[in-house]
Amino acid sequence: MTMRTDGIRSERTIAHMARLIRMDRSGHTTLAEWTAADGEAVETAVAAFREQLDAGYYAVVTEGEGHARQVDELPLDAELVILRRPIAGG
Repeated sequence: MTMRTDGIRSERTIAHMARLIRMDRSGHTTLAEWTAADGEAVETAVAAFREQLDAGYYAVVTEGEGHARQVDELPLDAELVILRRPIAGG
């Protein structure tokens, strides 16, 4: 984004906020949000991610329309990480 301040052109970037969500009975619950520059938020997100995997959830990230990849480590550069329970059946 380019802004003008007193006739001087400057560049400003807006940090992208990533989200970790868990699909549940309410639809979804946001467990963590972070930017790569916020170390404390990253630590919180990694801990929440690990806690949910340990509780039996699995995590996926999208890789384009109609494609997703299961992950076992929190991808810090992902825009959205979705946690859900395995589908029962057989």
